[in-house]
Amino acid sequence: MLAFEVCARAELALNVPAVELKPKPEDEEVETTFKFRNKGDKTVKILGLESACSCLSAEIDKAEYKPGEEGTGHASFKVSTFVGRHEKFITVSTDDPKQPEWQVNFILDVPAIVDIKPKNLQWWIGDQPAQKACLVQFKGPEPMKIIKITPTRENVDFDWKEIKEGREYLIKVTPKSTKDVTMGALKIETNSPIAKYRYQLAFFSITRKPEPLPAAKP
Repeated sequence: MLAFEVCARAELALNVPAVELKPKPEDEEVETTFKFRNKGDKTVKILGLESACSCLSAEIDKAEYKPGEEGTGHASFKVSTFVGRHEKFITVSTDDPKQPEWQVNFILDVPAIVDIKPKNLQWWIGDQPAQKACLVQFKGPEPMKIIKITPTRENVDFDWKEIKEGREYLIKVTPKSTKDVTMGALKIETNSPIAKYRYQLAFFSITRKPEPLPAAKP
């Protein structure tokens, strides 16, 4: 007669594939709670918790979970200048040799309020000092206006005009010379009531053209 040994195991798991956080445009920090469960047949102890990013902090409600028991976690994310979709995670250390580390995944989806394309206007040394332009779009719920632009270097001339009221501006930049390497920015001041959107940057540069790669030998 054959005998089989059944090994008890712990298995911490979220109730969803990842914890999603959707901050508002004005949020500097966003918080959320999440649920998880011990789906195994063995009690699991939490030995530690570590975040992969200083912008994300998290904690869970206790240090031990019995089989089938549900737990609650709390996470806080410093939004800062993040824009777009970002994936972060924390690592929970446990006493289960088959699951010594449990990764909790977070998705931060920050709405883009200001979009500048292209973000960097570039010329090569020796190029004709031709005019180039970037488009500034304000995509938030409220319109915004550009009230001032200040260059960090005096090697460029620039002007701007409103394309769609409170929504789109075209900034035109012309270098005075392309003889020397130059890197600078345009400081764009807006009338946004939200501090982090009040000042934006568009960049310009004059750089050396990279040398062509040597032809491959037959």
